[in-house]
Amino acid sequence: MQEQIAHILKHHQLRVTACRKQVIAVFLDKRHAIGHSELERQLADFDRVTIYRTLNTFLEKGIVHQVPDDVGEAKYALCSDDCDEHAHQDEHVHFKCLECNKLTCIAEIAIPNLTLPKGYVMKHATLLIKGLCEDCGIAN
Repeated sequence: MQEQIAHILKHHQLRVTACRKQVIAVFLDKRHAIGHSELERQLADFDRVTIYRTLNTFLEKGIVHQVPDDVGEAKYALCSDDCDEHAHQDEHVHFKCLECNKLTCIAEIAIPNLTLPKGYVMKHATLLIKGLCEDCGIAN
């Protein structure tokens, strides 16, 4: 995992710091969208401002993207290798489990092209599907 973390930071031309390494490690371990508060709980060695700045840097560099949530807290997920500081390739379906509350990217399902009424210009689209994830759906 350490090699993968170093590769991600190097690919995006960022210095390797303890906080950056640990934030990426949490994302790689969890494999679902994570909010600032969850990162704070898991990374008690770093203050909230350092974690916030790290997330902002990762967002700007195309390492993470924001995931829509219906509770008001910003959540973030690792981007695919196609993202960079110029453009995120994150217009895919996001799924929220109603049982465990995990938010997951389903990158293989793109948001369909939409035709808006005259005068409207789309800049970004999100699609959040709610239901039971594969783990929770099996239990019910």
